Amino acid sequence: MKVLITKKLLEEIVSNTSSYLDKKDLSSITSHLLMSAKDGIFSIKATDHEIGLSYNLQNVSIETEGEATANGGKLLSVIKGLSDDNVILETVNGALFVKQKKSKYKLPMFETRDFPSFPTIDGKNSFDVNAGILGRSLKKIYPSIDTNNPKYELNGALIDVKEGFLNLVGTDTKRLSVYKLITQSKAGELDTKILIPKKAIGEIQKLFSDKIKIYYDENVLLAVSENFEFFTKLINGKFPNYERVIPSDTAYKILIPRDKMVSGVRAINAMCEEMKVTIKKDGMVFESINEDNSEAKTEIEAAIDINGEIVFGVKNRFLLDFLSNIESEIFELNFNSSDTAFVLSADGLKTVVMPINNI
Repeated sequence: MKVLITKKLLEEIVSNTSSYLDKKDLSSITSHLLMSAKDGIFSIKATDHEIGLSYNLQNVSIETEGEATANGGKLLSVIKGLSDDNVILETVNGALFVKQKKSKYKLPMFETRDFPSFPTIDGKNSFDVNAGILGRSLKKIYPSIDTNNPKYELNGALIDVKEGFLNLVGTDTKRLSVYKLITQSKAGELDTKILIPKKAIGEIQKLFSDKIKIYYDENVLLAVSENFEFFTKLINGKFPNYERVIPSDTAYKILIPRDKMVSGVRAINAMCEEMKVTIKKDGMVFESINEDNSEAKTEIEAAIDINGEIVFGVKNRFLLDFLSNIESEIFELNFNSSDTAFVLSADGLKTVVMPINNI
């Protein structure tokens, strides 16, 4: 194999694939990238068996077809040390050479046939979606997804396909977020539930920028565009019935200015992780909840359509995560009592939060 590629493009792709590599066992083939030059396409693949990414490039000069592997971390270090000029990748006597002008680096290769095969789209269900919108939508529920929960199905996001929209759902058992994403999904695609690991969602947010086609079965999801292929193994488990968690009716439905709430929460956040919030007709009071004797309190003026007062305790982060993922100037708070779950809603995003008792 011998190809000519710009340093900028090569560095970008190798950098983007680094999180897909096995960094713990450098003797594993999954610590290497697989490079292939064939039929006018130069591809670079990376996988740790659980997720994988393949770039397919046409604007690369292929002098000799072939395949190669190289440790992804070492290759990236070499590339970063080069100047902004074209780079030659060439295999000679079982090694990969990286050349630029008078510089030359030799990297050992593994057997390319040992590199794991990527799943195919054959026989899988599919739907189209704008990749950029999907990535931004998953970002809205990302903070609510649990990490290292013994119930493995909670360490991921649920994509629940409905007619004309998707519900994207995440929970850490103390809160649950649902974002409604409008799509062109048909009635025949209903009752489809896809459970994606949190790590894969993080990569999706960084990667997707153009229109993609999603393929899936009970074990794997693939996202395919003209320039790349992405796959992730799915979580095998039953996600909680999230629709039952969302209160169908509440005693209070009030509108609150987003910027006022943000200001109040941030004023207390430097002091503590939990707070007591009092909402009344002429404003909101924010007070710290601390185990030591330190105290923080601030009051924000705001015209709120409410009779009496609502008082609840809450983790600051839960409010800030919701408020940072909406753009509306006003959000809705649905509430029954201080010791039951309340719902924050705006811009298609709903977050159900369990309050802190004994405030």
